[in-house]
Amino acid sequence: MEQVKVGIDNIDNFVHLLKGKRVGLITNTTGVKSNLESTIDVLAKKIDLRALFAPEHGVRGNVQAGEKVENEKDVKTGIPVFTLYGDSKKPTKQMLENIDVLVFDMQDVGSRLYTYLYTMAYSMESAKEYKKEFIVLDRPNPLGGEVVEGNLVQKGYTSFIGLYPLPYRYGLTIGEMALLFNKEYNINCHLEVVKMQGWKRYMNYEDTGLPWILPSPNMPTVDTAFIYNATCIFEGTNISEGRGTTKPFEIIGAPWLDAYKLADSLNEKKLSGVLFRPAFFTPTFSKHKEKLCAGIQIHILNRHTLNSVQIALHLLKAVKMQNTEKFEYLPPYTEKGKHMIDYNTGTNYIRTHDFDPDAVYEQWQLEAKQFKELKLKYHLYD
Repeated sequence: MEQVKVGIDNIDNFVHLLKGKRVGLITNTTGVKSNLESTIDVLAKKIDLRALFAPEHGVRGNVQAGEKVENEKDVKTGIPVFTLYGDSKKPTKQMLENIDVLVFDMQDVGSRLYTYLYTMAYSMESAKEYKKEFIVLDRPNPLGGEVVEGNLVQKGYTSFIGLYPLPYRYGLTIGEMALLFNKEYNINCHLEVVKMQGWKRYMNYEDTGLPWILPSPNMPTVDTAFIYNATCIFEGTNISEGRGTTKPFEIIGAPWLDAYKLADSLNEKKLSGVLFRPAFFTPTFSKHKEKLCAGIQIHILNRHTLNSVQIALHLLKAVKMQNTEKFEYLPPYTEKGKHMIDYNTGTNYIRTHDFDPDAVYEQWQLEAKQFKELKLKYHLYD
């Protein structure tokens, strides 16, 4: 298998875009060449790298989910690090005053729920506002570039886990998404995408020959990325999504659930590409910390037939129906805010209705079809 070359691997072909300019780099621990050399270190040797910009989890991946990222100096290079996951989620005028061009190099997971997409979008807006160039070093979509799944975020339910009307699974690379954001949502910044070499739309992550680096602390494997859209829905509930275990998002549960009954009821649905196994776990942090939880582990049998959003709807309905008294949707963070489940699903329908999973999924796939037609305009690869 021939290894895919990511954007930063092609440094010698695009370094002329950076020579003689003051450069800011938006990156994290996934920003590496295919030989695992950090993009920070690569650029620091070749060009005038003035600043680093840190997304959720920090520039070196050392911050847990949801925790504030602080401004600091990079421990290895001494280059100033500005946070884009604190009081400001977009680069400010002050942060960019000594910058001519912003470079973005991070691995996303192919889900609209992942904040790195919107760190990129906000940074593109700042680049436009303050007349800076913006360059995206492209990387594979771990879920491939063909399948699109799920509903579009409705107006009024946009957030940092769904800033635009995107489906859960969008089937574009991070560079292709930048092109779509720039055109469809009228950012209109000065944008360049440095393409990969050897990537094909059918490829799952292992097909690329590239090593998997955790994009965030709770995304340990490629399987986690594939199942993320199925179980992240529980972040808006009092059900553990497996944070604080060695299998985040692959297991879900709560102290009051019947693991055997839940697994049996879900396996009876014969959902494509998966089996459900009764599972017991005790989270070391997050929901139900140090309490024995009962639930299920999702085992992927076939990634090519897996419909993770369909699984999410059936799983939520099954868990909710097993104990309606103890199951809860989490309240809004603020008085004027919306429920987390509404931001996650891009609508309040799931929370406010006794929904039919198959009927909802069928409707959502009509919305996915709209996006699948739109995204064709932004394909950089066959």
